[in-house]
Amino acid sequence: MPADRRECLRLLVGSLAVMPAVMVQPCLGEGAAADREPTQKEWLDEVFSSGKAVKGGLYLYRFSDEMYALTQPISWAPNANSPKDLQRVDVPKGFITDFASVPRIFWSVLPRDGTYLYPAIVHDYMYWNQSTSRDQADETLREGMQDFSVDPISLNAVYWGVRAGGWVAWNKNAKLKAEGARRTLSKMPEDPLIKLSDWEKDPSHFQ
Repeated sequence: MPADRRECLRLLVGSLAVMPAVMVQPCLGEGAAADREPTQKEWLDEVFSSGKAVKGGLYLYRFSDEMYALTQPISWAPNANSPKDLQRVDVPKGFITDFASVPRIFWSVLPRDGTYLYPAIVHDYMYWNQSTSRDQADETLREGMQDFSVDPISLNAVYWGVRAGGWVAWNKNAKLKAEGARRTLSKMPEDPLIKLSDWEKDPSHFQ
């Protein structure tokens, strides 16, 4: 019988190195029990009524290859009582994101668009912009997830996952930027079937 969601997440938190298939398999399968995810209304109510230092509802364009672009800016700022030396982050309209970078095999317990989606996009932008250290970006993700009341097990699974493997994305982004790559659109497509890989062939589509 497949393990429940919390047990799967405990396995993820406790195994930050590459996990053998025998450990992952109990987390998979249609019969796996799961805690109820918040509805869209509950999630948005949390954003706008919590008094947290977040601003901007998530308005997104979806490319057919499962990449997304913000159609409105969002921002996050550390709370006044934050013990960390963190900075306000403003993510511009047009920024391209793949949501939370969770391997597909774990999506049944850590979906890319979970409650941590908003801070994950902020974190994604910080990994691209690199105006702060990687440590600060990861701490921003952790504090942002706390703002959204992400359950501790999911929070630790996501946070320690990026601490363990985030250096790959950080270094890849630095290389791409050095080669002149851009990741903020100046123009949104109107065709819902277009792929990002096709849209980005025209440099005029980027800021």
